[in-house]
Amino acid sequence: MVDRPTPTGETLREIAARHGRAYNTLRTVWSRHPDWPDPLPDKRGRSYVYDPATVDEVIAKHFARDTVKLEPRRLYTARQIAEATGISAATIRADQAKTRADGTPRWPAPDDTSGPANRWLGETVSNAVSKRRNYINTRHD
Repeated sequence: MVDRPTPTGETLREIAARHGRAYNTLRTVWSRHPDWPDPLPDKRGRSYVYDPATVDEVIAKHFARDTVKLEPRRLYTARQIAEATGISAATIRADQAKTRADGTPRWPAPDDTSGPANRWLGETVSNAVSKRRNYINTRHD
């Protein structure tokens, strides 16, 4: 039997695990993006391997969500959250009624319901946004 060195790089499954994403998301969405890097010449078994540094650059440019700078103790309406994060107020309202696979709500309950509009603390919003997945619209016509 011929000993071959194990190819350096990561498979799509390893990239998915490292970034906390589903393998199918990488396989069917991310890896089909025009800027996704070509695989390295070697394979690991039947799987293509990719350069982790190049993959991280593409993910940072096209798929990573920027951190939100909100005052932690200030209350924000859905409209203000939309302006700060890019998540529409309609999405926030819809996500309050939806749950993730683990049963947790996709958007937290408001911290203040006393006024005409529900309001959330900045720290609540920052925590919720950090759990959301983002797919930046980078169309190539």
